[in-house]
Amino acid sequence: QGLKPLVPTESPAPIFGTSKPPSVLPATEPFLGKNKVPDLQKIFQRSDGLLVHLKGGAPDRMLYRTTMALTIGGITYCLIALYIASQPKNK
Repeated sequence: QGLKPLVPTESPAPIFGTSKPPSVLPATEPFLGKNKVPDLQKIFQRSDGLLVHLKGGAPDRMLYRTTMALTIGGITYCLIALYIASQPKNK
């Protein structure tokens, strides 16, 4: 007789039967769009003296400056809070 196999010998039915296998998709599907990686590589690999996180233009500069302002403000707040906490309380 033998033992029953623990793993089924047949593959289970696919859960999402309506999806196309990747080999069936043509390369010109409209949802794939244009490959922007080479253009972005040209921008980020250009030696123009800018830092990488500032090469995106005005939005990157705004995010960088906002982050720096919040960081400096948070450090200042922490130092003031430590100074106030270190002072003895008057009765």
